[in-house]
Amino acid sequence: MKKHRKFFFWAICGALLAGALGAGGVRADSTMPPFALQSIRDGKTIASDSFSGKVLLLTFFATWCPPCVQEVPVLKQLQAEYGDAGFSVIGLSVDQQGPPVVATFVEKNQINYPVLMAEAKTIEDFGGVYGIPVAFLVNKSGQVVKKYTGYVQHTVLEKDIVSLLK
Repeated sequence: MKKHRKFFFWAICGALLAGALGAGGVRADSTMPPFALQSIRDGKTIASDSFSGKVLLLTFFATWCPPCVQEVPVLKQLQAEYGDAGFSVIGLSVDQQGPPVVATFVEKNQINYPVLMAEAKTIEDFGGVYGIPVAFLVNKSGQVVKKYTGYVQHTVLEKDIVSLLK
């Protein structure tokens, strides 16, 4: 548990410092950074270009993070409602305990969207992840249009997703 407290302490410090310094990273109207990451389900590599033409909600999370766990039902519902309309949630796990722990979490929670293991480069490419959950909404053209920090209400996410699916 002490390990998690240290992470949160440094995550909060990093977020405050980044905000104070006007940190760069992925912003609205920037192109989504490309990635090729290991899938939790089968261990195969999934590349970002396999989602071309879709609206995406990429969410960085960890299995031990209470707000991350809280948002799983919302993400599952959004995937179920809009998956056939050209939308996908993509979970990007930052768990350092590895794929087996994440795979157990995915199975236990019956997650219906792709879950990938984020690498340090992926985190860096998205401007650094200083706290979780953090999510990026990407339009059909591959442009990041919004960044969400912390738990976000279903109605907010749904409104933003539907506006991009039109």
